[in-house]
Amino acid sequence: MRGLPAECREARVNAPVAALTPTFYGVVEPVMPPIKKPRTAPRRIDQAWSGNPVTSSAIDDSGAGEYGKLFASFTVDPQGTVSLVDLADRLRAAGISEADPRLAQVRGELRPALGADGPARIDLTRFIALCRAGGGVIEKSLRGDLVIPDFAALRTEIFAIYEGLRGVDEGQVADYIPQLGRVDPEKFGIALCTTDGQRFALGDAESVFCVQSICKPINYCLALEQHGAEQVHRHVGREPSGRGFNELTLNNEGLPHNPMINSGAIMCCSLLRPSCEMADRFDHVAETWRRLAGGGAVGFNNAVYLSERRTADRNFALGYFMREHRAFPDGTDLTETLEFYFQCCSIEVDARSLSVVAASLANGGVNPLTRERIFSADTVRKCLSLMSSCGMYDYSGEFAFAIGLPAKSGVSGGLMIVVPGVLGICVWSPRLDALGNSVRGVAFCKELVNRFNFHVYDTLATGEDSGKRDPRRGRNEEEVASTTRLLWAASHGDLEYVRLALAAGEDPNSADYDRRTALHLAASEGNLDVVQYLLDRGADPTLRDRWGGTALDDAERGAHDRVATVLTSVLGVAGPAANTHPVRTDTPLAAV
Repeated sequence: MRGLPAECREARVNAPVAALTPTFYGVVEPVMPPIKKPRTAPRRIDQAWSGNPVTSSAIDDSGAGEYGKLFASFTVDPQGTVSLVDLADRLRAAGISEADPRLAQVRGELRPALGADGPARIDLTRFIALCRAGGGVIEKSLRGDLVIPDFAALRTEIFAIYEGLRGVDEGQVADYIPQLGRVDPEKFGIALCTTDGQRFALGDAESVFCVQSICKPINYCLALEQHGAEQVHRHVGREPSGRGFNELTLNNEGLPHNPMINSGAIMCCSLLRPSCEMADRFDHVAETWRRLAGGGAVGFNNAVYLSERRTADRNFALGYFMREHRAFPDGTDLTETLEFYFQCCSIEVDARSLSVVAASLANGGVNPLTRERIFSADTVRKCLSLMSSCGMYDYSGEFAFAIGLPAKSGVSGGLMIVVPGVLGICVWSPRLDALGNSVRGVAFCKELVNRFNFHVYDTLATGEDSGKRDPRRGRNEEEVASTTRLLWAASHGDLEYVRLALAAGEDPNSADYDRRTALHLAASEGNLDVVQYLLDRGADPTLRDRWGGTALDDAERGAHDRVATVLTSVLGVAGPAANTHPVRTDTPLAAV
């Protein structure tokens, strides 16, 4: 290996040993095993965050207070412990799996065995240790701070779409590649992964399939990372072709139109580590897929590769056509480049893994499960731009118009959809339409953007009642935010904003968690003009907070005599000194 370029030596050293694994096509072929990380000495959970066992004295007051609120959101027994089963259930409801690699150090704790005394339980000290070992995932899940706060509602909607499409039987499998023609056309799987690692899968989401053309955006990203956009686009354009994905055509400069059609994808393959041996080049691509999938299923289907190579006349014609126009870099071995392209198309994944790949793109090139950066944000931006304009074969323009999301389809029936900054989705259904896109996959996308404001231009409809949900908002988040703004304005004496809030339809009697209204807060701060305005607009001075106090009580407590006088006159009380508002003595609500 002494004479090999450094990148090739690195690929050779890091290349995994292939294992023989049966595929769902019923043949045995080499599959790359998952990456093995260096072994390190095991540590206890309570040592993971600090290197030392956790003790009560090791937890400062601020830490105990922050985690104590989360701890108190569970049912705490008289011994001061909570159920690990409840914790695991809360994480699962938020979309966080026990198998999440970010929870590797706490996984054993989250699988408690039922003993004589019931499920395993932990105290506050142990709870803090688990949270810190989880790297922030547990805290964000319990606080509802993940990108999809109400993940259960999203799951319900996705399930409804899935059920509505199960009966669709239009389209045909891609039989021009014999192995693909043998796939069960009734297969149907959906999987999604958010940029915070929340995951959900339905149907045949664990059945493997070849990526086919879905390899094109990944190879384009690799070419950009290696050479930069200027060098890459000396050999491939970036405009939609308006032609079939395998049509024998080039642009006016004698280059393939874009990286998302066959000719452009072949060109990108010619740019990937051309000085390395074929095995090292493929290992480089396969390793990137593993990193993008975050440890998910990634393999290689040799039967599909052989079948595709045997029926590749059009791709060979494209290659010779580009060579005739001197489009390839100098020294390109055309036969080797085509073989490499067929191998990339024969990489095998399942829907769950491909959804994580899509989520890595949605997350700007960072895998949401492993937190590893695979591509730069600039590379991903360029890739998603071309996926938006060229990713769906001859349907790309209509897809951009109706769906408005970056996506890439493959003739195996896979469809990778990216909602930038939110989530990645994979739909797999082998029945294709006349343009080579999954029938159910396209139908899923249409229904998705009908229900959610995921279209790139849905943000322009702010203020309009489109009937679409924004899953990035929690339940009633807009109402809560509006109430919070009104209460803040009342407490700070901002009469103009109070006017705006009420004009926008906010209820003047809206209250916070402690049942304190804008009138309570304005009175406690002595904001006379706000108090008078709220009373004129229907604020109820008799409402009591969780401690039984009225706005008058607040005014008297703060010695705001003018405010107290106004409230007294409204209430019909003899004077501000008369206390006819007894304070409730019932126990306050538990903190959450």
